[in-house]
Amino acid sequence: MNKQLFSVFLIVFIDLLGFSLILPLLPYYAETFGASDFVTGLLVASYAAMQLIGAPILGRLSDRFGRRPILLVSILGTFLGFLLLGFAKALWMLFASRILDGFTGGNLSVAQAYIADVTDEKNRSKGLGMVGAAFGLGFIIGPVTGGFLSQWGYSVPAFVAAGLAFLNLVLVAFWLPESLTPERRAAMPEKRPPVTLNALLVALKRPFTGSLLITRFFFGLAFAIFQTIFALYALKKFQLDARDTGLVLTYVGVLSVFVQGFLIGRLTQRFREDVLIAVSVVVMALSLFGWAIVPSVGWLLVILTPTAMAGGILNTVLASTLTKAVQAQEIGGILGLAASIESLTRVIAPTLGGALLGGLGTWAPGVFGGVLLALLSVYVWRVIYGHPIAAEIRARNASAPVPAGR
Repeated sequence: MNKQLFSVFLIVFIDLLGFSLILPLLPYYAETFGASDFVTGLLVASYAAMQLIGAPILGRLSDRFGRRPILLVSILGTFLGFLLLGFAKALWMLFASRILDGFTGGNLSVAQAYIADVTDEKNRSKGLGMVGAAFGLGFIIGPVTGGFLSQWGYSVPAFVAAGLAFLNLVLVAFWLPESLTPERRAAMPEKRPPVTLNALLVALKRPFTGSLLITRFFFGLAFAIFQTIFALYALKKFQLDARDTGLVLTYVGVLSVFVQGFLIGRLTQRFREDVLIAVSVVVMALSLFGWAIVPSVGWLLVILTPTAMAGGILNTVLASTLTKAVQAQEIGGILGLAASIESLTRVIAPTLGGALLGGLGTWAPGVFGGVLLALLSVYVWRVIYGHPIAAEIRARNASAPVPAGR
């Protein structure tokens, strides 16, 4: 792993470690200010809702002004948001902290754009997989650490997260070089895409990139339902307590880290990315059906193995293929739009998943996700698999230009 890849890996890991220190504790923190369940849900959703707006804007700004300055702005917003969270004396301060962090929290998509800048197309999935592995490691370690720190008060994890964000600022400021070098900028067209909502949404109308973004939404929705209601599902179906549920989710996280950090580079060397996307959607559909009917905790662990592996592959390969299907000066914007779409799924999923689980039973979220991805698999096999642009991406050299409007 070269210095640039390692730097981005470390930055993403520290960023997600700080984020996941706080996330599981937010409902309890909000409760100390008298928040109802509904208000707590709004608090949790406010971050994703603001990221839905901010991520594509930050991505497009990074295309225009460079990855490093936008990373600095984004991490500064996270730092200030965590400080505000730690000093909170009223519920509105909790909301303000999550709104600020959500709007500026486009770190991941900008980090992915950085990786796209410094890798060739042959090795891009491997590089993006390392970012995904850093993301997963942060989520594995963060909740446990946050829970331990919370015994001294909920403000303590917030201040520790702020300290981690400050460390990230230092890393970016003094260690991370700009990836959009003068040579790369000179190779780009002089006319840059405008930073407007309409300019970003044009991507949805393109035959190939639009199909990838649609796939990102429906896969993300099914997977977000699984993630957001799994704890309640485990309690209702198997009477698992918080410790046992945490161990199961840690197992899923470790598998995802293994796939993205180790396996994805080998898979993309042997198989086309459109093939991996198509097969992974099918595997995910089958595993969600299995999740719906699994009879025991032992079988649950078995069925979660393909769930985690397919999810890790899809998260990485969809991002990689998107970066290869647009012009170089659009990479940040398209990854930001993909992050925005993922944020939208995390706004929808808790309510939808809770309604399915509470209204129909523990089988319903899995069946819904399985049906959704079964329909998506038909779409992917017809529209993405074997598409001429997918074949071109596989065949062309890294230096070949990519025509616009695809």
